[in-house]
Amino acid sequence: MALMGLLSWILMGLIAGVLARLVLKGAGGGLLVTLVTGIAGALLGGFLATQLGFGGLSGFDPRSLVIAMLGSILLLLVIRLLRS
Repeated sequence: MALMGLLSWILMGLIAGVLARLVLKGAGGGLLVTLVTGIAGALLGGFLATQLGFGGLSGFDPRSLVIAMLGSILLLLVIRLLRS
């Protein structure tokens, strides 16, 4: 069961990272960077959603994917600001 949860997080992180990179054109990096950014963004999005009272990531559903994608976009924007 734990392996399926981990695989779901990785899959959601990859999807969220790809979607975030599509929204923010010019964000460089390969598949590994996209995966790491997506997973970190999913965690960030889930944390912020919980703090704001929207609930965290509860599984693989559209709302969780949107939260993960928004977290990935926010993370990419922060990285972009730190690089410049």
